[in-house]
Amino acid sequence: MKLFRIIGLAVLVLVWIWLCRIVIVAGGVTLRSLFLVVASGIIIFVPLWRKYFGREMKDKKR
Repeated sequence: MKLFRIIGLAVLVLVWIWLCRIVIVAGGVTLRSLFLVVASGIIIFVPLWRKYFGREMKDKKR
């Protein structure tokens, strides 16, 4: 993985954590806020995981 991609993913993770913190601080720890945090994490990181790490795992199996 190239350095530029690692830096980009790190920035994305930091922004996501910052926004999740805002959601939890503003609304408190409720089931709705926890659902929003988990759902946004799945929506953001699962496609990125498949794109960048899924290929590497498939290549190692071959």
